[in-house]
Amino acid sequence: MSFLLVDEFKYLYGQEDGYGLAAIFTPVAPETDPNRLVAFYRSSNAMHVSNELRSALIYHSGGLSLSKEEASAWVEVFASYWSAIGEILLCEEMIGQGQADFANWNKAYESWRGVTTLLQRYFNRSLFPYWAIPCLYTAGKYLRLLAIKADDASRERSGNVAYSGGFDDEDIVKSVRKMEKLEDAARVMNSVFGSCANDRAPIEQSRKWGIYNMANLCFKIYFQLNSLNLCKSLIRSVSVTELPPLNQYPLSHQVTFNYYSGVMSFIEEDYSKAEEFLKEAFEKCHPQATKNQELILTYLIPCHILTSHQLPTPQLLAPFPQLASLFLPLAAAIKHASLAEFDAALQAGEPYFVKRRIYLTLERARDIALRNLLRKVFVTGGYEPLLEGQTEADRKRRTRIPITEFVAAVRLSSKASNSGETIDRDEVECLLANMMYKDLMKGYIHRERGIVVLSKNQPFPGTKT
Repeated sequence: MSFLLVDEFKYLYGQEDGYGLAAIFTPVAPETDPNRLVAFYRSSNAMHVSNELRSALIYHSGGLSLSKEEASAWVEVFASYWSAIGEILLCEEMIGQGQADFANWNKAYESWRGVTTLLQRYFNRSLFPYWAIPCLYTAGKYLRLLAIKADDASRERSGNVAYSGGFDDEDIVKSVRKMEKLEDAARVMNSVFGSCANDRAPIEQSRKWGIYNMANLCFKIYFQLNSLNLCKSLIRSVSVTELPPLNQYPLSHQVTFNYYSGVMSFIEEDYSKAEEFLKEAFEKCHPQATKNQELILTYLIPCHILTSHQLPTPQLLAPFPQLASLFLPLAAAIKHASLAEFDAALQAGEPYFVKRRIYLTLERARDIALRNLLRKVFVTGGYEPLLEGQTEADRKRRTRIPITEFVAAVRLSSKASNSGETIDRDEVECLLANMMYKDLMKGYIHRERGIVVLSKNQPFPGTKT
């Protein structure tokens, strides 16, 4: 029987086109040839597929020069791939007939796991050429997606989640129920990552060129499992492995690794380091990858607000309507020094902020809004009276400000004034003390005189006064 995919494999192998080979070993038919996988699967059967593949690759190689051992390895991979495609097509057929409950995604996952482990085994034995490493990228990508499908299907049968068919790279595991297949996929991909990291071949022909892609796949799985400690271990493993500079890897590998490294630094509250990673990811992200840019900005904007006290502009967020609707009201509230507006904007975006783990970080930005409010009190307070012999050039701003003025400003600006609550003087004094402790305001509180004594030199660091 004719195997068009095998013929294509021979040609791409001869061209040393690793990404072309990877495109062959996918469980999704291309838009230009939607019947490709069906035709491949129907071209043989379980009894004859191995022999027919062996004949096509070894006895009718068409000039393709493979060692007997390598050719046998590719036959095994192709046969495993053929079997996995059969399981996946069966699941899709069940869904198409409205019988999703009978779709055995567990079996489909296990079949694809077989493809992945076979590829890893033969790469470890150096039977497959280094330039074919993208095949492992594809295997790992769909291992994760099939694991999600299998776990979702199990929960669907338990009545916990709604089921959706097909592949979707944005699948999110929302249930706290144990995710057995995804956990298994994590173990498999961690093993694949290790095999890349520990490769001792010369760097020109090393699997280490796949280490960042494998790390990125592991990141995706670990985040879905909420296993952040495993992410930390992954970053440490990469840092101690002798590798070429990151900028020598494909841009997609660089951007994704910097993104996840930035998010991890963000979660650990190292905002300066997070900003460095995320800024590099954003600058190198493909201009048309707006979805990826949006994800990066989701974390980069809070970092930049906290580290530089600079706010996002409408021009920056124009291509990202969702982010604009969430962050521009916060930015306006900080700029206008309105605590009530800030609290309202934070509450309006709470579902998204919590989902992305940025809510608590954005809460800290309230201190900047408060700083701007206190500065307004300072600026509107005017100047000290001129002493004898002084001129207008000698005039200095008032630095001894009654606490009552700050109390009035906070009450007017805060949500409490709209809800009927009253912020008492002690609360405001506590806010002032915190601002001084965080170095957002320089001075001290003189409680006996009921005043705040501000520094004569930049009483509000980070501003023009």
